[in-house]
Amino acid sequence: MTESLVRKKPGMASVREMPVLQDGPPPGGFPPVRYARRIPSNGPSAAAIFLTAFGAFAWGMYQVGKGNKIRRYALLLYISSPSSYLGALKEEKIAARCAILPILQAEEDERHGTISFPYVKEWKKYLEEEARIMKDVPGWKVGESVYHSGRWTPPATGELRPDVW
Repeated sequence: MTESLVRKKPGMASVREMPVLQDGPPPGGFPPVRYARRIPSNGPSAAAIFLTAFGAFAWGMYQVGKGNKIRRYALLLYISSPSSYLGALKEEKIAARCAILPILQAEEDERHGTISFPYVKEWKKYLEEEARIMKDVPGWKVGESVYHSGRWTPPATGELRPDVW
């Protein structure tokens, strides 16, 4: 396209004859530049956070106070008849442990796999591997615990994998 068609000025032969067009601001000027920091107000206010924390603290203190009242009442029972209070407390603790013991033992057996038959096979493989590794150690007894506490302890791991050792 020629300059005459672009600028709609007839008779121009050269670019030098074209009027100078320079970009400038729009009429009325540019809008002001916003440079201030604008932080969105999302989330709870400081007052709401403070009141929630205070409420949680107050509820906790209320629970502590209730426990102190129960303990104070128990102390009065203890003062009136120490043997019956301590006996009742001990009996309650033993009864709670006896009630939950089968559940805990079942979970432990399931975790170690002591109920299933494959565990026995794995244990035999483990003992054979131990015998092979420790054959040159004098006085070593295969399958005996290295801890001489006199108490039975369950296996330390749920999986017996001699191939990994």
